[in-house]
Amino acid sequence: MSTRYWCESAWIDGAVAHGVLLSADDTGTLTAVETGIDPAPPDAEAVHGFALPGAVNAHSHAFHRMLRGRTHGDGGTFWTWREVMYSVAAKLDPQSYETVARAVFAEMLAGGYTSVGEFHYVHHAQDGTPYGTERPRGDASDDAGLRAHAMERALARAAASAGIRIRLLDTCYLTGGIDAELSAEQSRFGDGTIDGYMDRHAGLIDTFADEFPVNAPGESFVHVGAAIHSIRAVPAANLQRFTELSGAVHVHLSEQPAENEASQAAYGATPTEVLARSGVVDDRLSAVHATHLSEQDIALLAGARSTIVMCPCTEADLADGIGPARELADAGAVISLGSDQHVVLDALRETQGLEAGERLRSGQRGRFSPAELITALTEGGARSLDLPVGSLEVGKACDFVALRTDSMRTMGSLDEQIILTASASDVHLTVSGGKVRVRDGVHTELGDIAELYAQAFAALEMEG
Repeated sequence: MSTRYWCESAWIDGAVAHGVLLSADDTGTLTAVETGIDPAPPDAEAVHGFALPGAVNAHSHAFHRMLRGRTHGDGGTFWTWREVMYSVAAKLDPQSYETVARAVFAEMLAGGYTSVGEFHYVHHAQDGTPYGTERPRGDASDDAGLRAHAMERALARAAASAGIRIRLLDTCYLTGGIDAELSAEQSRFGDGTIDGYMDRHAGLIDTFADEFPVNAPGESFVHVGAAIHSIRAVPAANLQRFTELSGAVHVHLSEQPAENEASQAAYGATPTEVLARSGVVDDRLSAVHATHLSEQDIALLAGARSTIVMCPCTEADLADGIGPARELADAGAVISLGSDQHVVLDALRETQGLEAGERLRSGQRGRFSPAELITALTEGGARSLDLPVGSLEVGKACDFVALRTDSMRTMGSLDEQIILTASASDVHLTVSGGKVRVRDGVHTELGDIAELYAQAFAALEMEG
């Protein structure tokens, strides 16, 4: 059985095409992409406005959304913000996290994203005990939320129920700082040793292979990847072990000057140089933030064709700084985008933030062309997460979003320049796996997204 959408205009092969007919099979995989079709066939849903491949959110911490609008009262710093984040992390259990993540992933879909890289490190119970090691007396049910990988399975279920494609980036977090023990707040993040992480990671892959099998591109919503939290959280001696893994590897890199200073003091090298010495810097690596880089750092990352995940709204919110995105791209790195702590969940605003930051630091306009911005939002993220998305072509997932071209924000925008004028408010249709997930801001199966958040705040006993 085929599902068909006729798009008034769409981004195809790096250009705007008109009268685009998308056909998907019953797995939600594209089987045909035709242009110049007019009028719309009677068996196709007519999609007005401008259709883009679904945006790829290459860096997310789902539970950080619960901090939105709650950390600005006294200004503060990245480090004081982190203390508030720890307080929310301490409240999470598998049931409440599934409720939270379901709301966040639904909002992502409404904001133009159809895929997400979830940088996940809240692995264990509140006291640091791994899930699956013990059960309450007399409780033999799987519904108790105590099975191994309970938090990871909760995130996967939330993604699948919302209809967003996820690369769950299973994060290694062993130390609270270079040569520092984990704090009490961090105890549930850690696996004790690198062997402990590797064993748990292998078990997670096996578990997900059974529970969330990867089949045709359109119907495969749950994938596993790996992440190094940072060189603060994983000792340099352990980094080489990540070369043993296949697929995507992500890392927080040089987000704060303090990280660079600690690295120089401990290793006599920048964080990028520490990773490179361990063999981790290659074309599978995605460096998140990459804000405070030296010329040598840029050369190492770009020379390896690594992906850079810029998170402009979070980097602005936390006063991190503006990273050298243009220099990295010119040297050969691939640029992608993420929403990190979800100051906003608006794929267009993150894209505009990338260009705005470049203009502010350079004093020049047009640092990234509209086409380059679309590529970062779609193909760059697909490369970062190694997912069969990012472009509307046969064999890839039928994932796309449609923007209004006649709103008060977008009226008069010329072709792809809409990427610089639209916002999440202009996303009127989100499709993933060939199915409509969000229409006019309402999730087609989960309903009112604000109500989902009311449930999430209640689950954490937080004032919404």
